[in-house]
Amino acid sequence: MDDIINRNGVDEQAVIQAVAEGLERFYTSLIAGIDKIDIKRIMSKKNPYLYRAKAMSSASEIMETVLSAYVSSSEETIFGNVFFEPVAVVASGGVKALAEGIDIMVDDRERHTMYAIAVKSGTSVFNADSKRRQEQNFNAASKLAQQARAYYNAIIGYGYGRKATTGKGQAKIYEEMAGQAFWEKLTGDPDFYIELIGYMGTLPEQYLEDYKTAYNKALNRLVRDFSTMFCKADGAIDWEKLVRYNSGKEKPGRDFFNKK
Repeated sequence: MDDIINRNGVDEQAVIQAVAEGLERFYTSLIAGIDKIDIKRIMSKKNPYLYRAKAMSSASEIMETVLSAYVSSSEETIFGNVFFEPVAVVASGGVKALAEGIDIMVDDRERHTMYAIAVKSGTSVFNADSKRRQEQNFNAASKLAQQARAYYNAIIGYGYGRKATTGKGQAKIYEEMAGQAFWEKLTGDPDFYIELIGYMGTLPEQYLEDYKTAYNKALNRLVRDFSTMFCKADGAIDWEKLVRYNSGKEKPGRDFFNKK
């Protein structure tokens, strides 16, 4: 029990409620992002040479790729923020942290230990710069433990995946753990990571129709706008115009799409 953060036991009903609220926030945020996707902004950030190299010749083919990539890149971040993090707060018995870069604080006064937990989705979220910032955030939060004269335990927890659990050696001030190891650390239950997916029940299916509707509307809108802006009169893609819009030295003005 000494290695478990929440020694009081997990409130299953609170976890179920957190799961339900997390799924609602996930789909609400994802659909809102899809509804706001803008053809001009997104095509200024995409690689037109790649689409040509893949011999894409239709607006629908390119836009399907663009929209799919947008959803894939955004859903991971959204899910980590609105699902894993709130569930971990409840599972740990802690509170939402106010410190920058820290998601959960657990003040175990009985053991004179303060846990600072940063919750991430998968194990590939860090590069050198972001990990350095995370270390700085942990260092800043450690002052709270010093003021409380408590032992400071900093943890980066990944909601899924497998990562060799690291300790505080090699000049690190934090531990890292993922998937089963992380959830067991919070709850003491080695099966919690499996139970967590069971708590979703049939809730995801309830959002599927709204998500598909939003996705299809966005795809239709993008195809229409791409065809209007980047296709010739005969329907062929105007690659020269697309590349000029994406990579030209001068930012396209208001009359860019009026030029022939």
